[in-house]
Amino acid sequence: MATILIHHDAVSAASATAKRLLDLLVSKPDASLGLATGGTMEQVYAQLIERARGMNLSFAGVKSFNLDEYIGLNADHPQSYRTTMSKLLFDHIDIKPENTHLPRGDASDPAEEAKRYEAMIAELGGIDLQLLGIGLNGHIGFNEPSSSLGSRTRIKKLARSTMAANRRFFKPDETVPTHALTMGIATIMQARKIILLATGASKADAVAKALEGPVSTSCPASILQFHPDATVIVDEDAASKLELRDFYESIHPGGEEVYFVK
Repeated sequence: MATILIHHDAVSAASATAKRLLDLLVSKPDASLGLATGGTMEQVYAQLIERARGMNLSFAGVKSFNLDEYIGLNADHPQSYRTTMSKLLFDHIDIKPENTHLPRGDASDPAEEAKRYEAMIAELGGIDLQLLGIGLNGHIGFNEPSSSLGSRTRIKKLARSTMAANRRFFKPDETVPTHALTMGIATIMQARKIILLATGASKADAVAKALEGPVSTSCPASILQFHPDATVIVDEDAASKLELRDFYESIHPGGEEVYFVK
């Protein structure tokens, strides 16, 4: 079962997430990070940049692998995840550009690009820590409900609800992409550590299903119940529908990792 840490608000939850990323980089300067996009991650990356500067922490040895990219968008498109990651993180740290990896959304053969990306992750040693958000329908990456729990990096059709949620990132005259290249669920589960961050009342249903519901393709994030080292960081709003919330808070009061010491 995942470690569930409930924080007072979204800022505190993002801060706790950034701290865990920094802790890993301090102990392993050449760590491989699995990164995510989405509004929830903006505060995480902002805090990561600020605190890393204060610590004089270098990212020169770090490798990064993003979960996904829209099919049909080249790296320079304003709404590509490559552009988003550059704006939010890569342009503000000393990570080497050649060590920042995303699927190529403009690949001439997306299916082959998916195979290449999957193989590259394995060839470069896998992912030490994978950062995840969660969609309103329980998706992780772009693994929508009905995705195989054994899936690998591949092409995925986006659910209507996902495209509607992404509409705000595109201009009124722009078409929201309908497909993406995404790490598969099995790919994600091979990361040595996983952190899922969820904030806001809109995520409460998905969080409850993922943590307390059955492990099922109807809620892809539920697979994290089987990961040996997964941490779920949420704010009070996102935790509001957890039936065992009092129990989780008794184990880790204030979202702190407190363990029994004999």
